Amino acid sequence: MTWRLVKPILQENLYIKVNKNNLDQKLRYNDGGNVHMDFHGATNTTIKFIIDKYGIDTMNDIFKKVGNNVYKNIKDHIKKGNIKMLAKHWQHFFERENADYNISINDEEIILTVNRCTAYEHVRKLVGNVSPNFCDQTIKTNEALAEDTPYEIKTEILGEAACRQTIRKRA
Repeated sequence: MTWRLVKPILQENLYIKVNKNNLDQKLRYNDGGNVHMDFHGATNTTIKFIIDKYGIDTMNDIFKKVGNNVYKNIKDHIKKGNIKMLAKHWQHFFERENADYNISINDEEIILTVNRCTAYEHVRKLVGNVSPNFCDQTIKTNEALAEDTPYEIKTEILGEAACRQTIRKRA
């Protein structure tokens, strides 16, 4: 078995062991073109509009559908025990957006710590006010990704533009 180190996602000198059976699988969601950060501003405005017009339950239902349907491929990997595909997804998008983050992986869990969320910061710069429900897209989508799998995903808001997302086996 061949192991290699993945540099960008180190925390406290923990190295991620990557082999052909875990992170070398093709990432379905792998946009490679220009990063359009204004998308996050449109998302912020849409969240506010839907909640104002239809209520928070409708917004949460939409986020649940995103986790179950849009990210079905990742959810299928999680169901099969391949949680490292979620780490690969996180790494891809946080690298593209130049976020300040780290990912630690061990046999029991994967922890994504976002120290500076560029999406949140861009929305604040773009429109001034970030919806108080902006991070619900992460929280509720993660809950849907974990639903009906052997894993749970906990999302902790650590402050403005910062969070910790942990995926681990259910107790």
